[in-house]
Amino acid sequence: MSRLAGMTSTPSEDLTTTAEDEAVRICRELIRIDTSNYGDGSGPGERAAAEYVMGLLQEVGLDPQLTESEPGRASVVVRTEGRDPGRGGLVLHGHLDVVPAEASDWSVDPFAAEERDGMIWGRGAVDMKDMDAMLIATLRQLARSGEKPPRDIVWAFFADEEAGGVKGAGHVVAEHPEWFEGCTEAISEVGGFSVTLPDVATGAPTRAYLLQTAEKGIAWLRLHAHGRAGHGSVPNDENAIVRLAEAIARIDAHPWPRTYIASVRELFDGVAQIVGDTWSEDSPADLLQRLGGARRFVEGTLRDTANFSMLTSGYKHNVIPQTASASLDCRFLPGHEDELLDTIRELAGEHVEVEIVHKDVALEAPSSGELVESMKRALLKEDPGAHVLPYCLSGGTDNKHLSRLGITGYGFAPLRLPEDLDFVGMFHGVDERVPVDSIRFGTRVLGQLVADC
Repeated sequence: MSRLAGMTSTPSEDLTTTAEDEAVRICRELIRIDTSNYGDGSGPGERAAAEYVMGLLQEVGLDPQLTESEPGRASVVVRTEGRDPGRGGLVLHGHLDVVPAEASDWSVDPFAAEERDGMIWGRGAVDMKDMDAMLIATLRQLARSGEKPPRDIVWAFFADEEAGGVKGAGHVVAEHPEWFEGCTEAISEVGGFSVTLPDVATGAPTRAYLLQTAEKGIAWLRLHAHGRAGHGSVPNDENAIVRLAEAIARIDAHPWPRTYIASVRELFDGVAQIVGDTWSEDSPADLLQRLGGARRFVEGTLRDTANFSMLTSGYKHNVIPQTASASLDCRFLPGHEDELLDTIRELAGEHVEVEIVHKDVALEAPSSGELVESMKRALLKEDPGAHVLPYCLSGGTDNKHLSRLGITGYGFAPLRLPEDLDFVGMFHGVDERVPVDSIRFGTRVLGQLVADC
């Protein structure tokens, strides 16, 4: 793979364009490229966005690689050489796909990237074309300068993350592991964003940035209930729909036990210290309330979860079907995979088959170390007096795939956010949007990190 070594900078006039300006522009242009991932192969794919990224990188003298898992499902990877090739390399990565958006539900066109009220509106604004744009803008400035970061960096923009990453990061890791040779750590999405807390030490509000050091595992399951087909007018005590409904009710009512993993405990301890409060394992509600817009992400990490998302059954009003199916999204804490699956199978019952559609690991990374300290320094240089706390992500990222290569993953897409913004609600939500100032802030932080990693 081509490296940055020996590359000459582009004409000096390019240096007048700041990375912050470019990040804002690139974010809007990426949003305008529809990369909706429906999970069934019916979407437009990521090829157009990948070609756009290729053009941006080639424009500044880089030689990125584009690979497809199948036609249209494209990922882009490029490596830049560091000053110390003996150090473990760092992977900075994002995904180019987005979840679908129903335009009629939105107050703006979800693919117009409209800028209003100081924000960029559109599908992918926070998940995660903002981070893609910040990474690309930072890389372009690095390429123009001709400087080398402290260590090798692999910059990757993957397909298919929103459907588990099998056709994106999973494909790249399986087919091109050499592209990540020597890499030991990775940084991706859904970390580094701010929440506002009352600081007991100063008597004034302060920001705490949540650094993602863990993420729950994924088990996407499909329940298939089996019964006896028959006429809708005849009593039927083997109705597949009823059997499925009973299984759904049992699973939905199951009280998953609360468990505090290390990153959650560290987060709660840190928040309690900042606000001058205590917290109890039996009643964390008061501390959760302090977290504002991040509360729902954190609540999702206190226990394993199982949420139904789709139902399928029948073909005619007066025909009792022989089968009925439901899709179930399960997320498990580190070490809980077998326990969760056993529980689901037991609750489903004898007449309901449990199919594993997609499963991936839970992750935990150290909340200290050189890279963590570099991320903290980069944030605090731009927001002195703030706090940086670890947390666990209730969802998942492409760090799962990189972990198969022994790469330790973190979530760090730095955004300084307004106190009243429901940031978590932006993920997969209607009217997704990101503040322009937050993108500018994050680009500055990433620039500091690349110089100090």
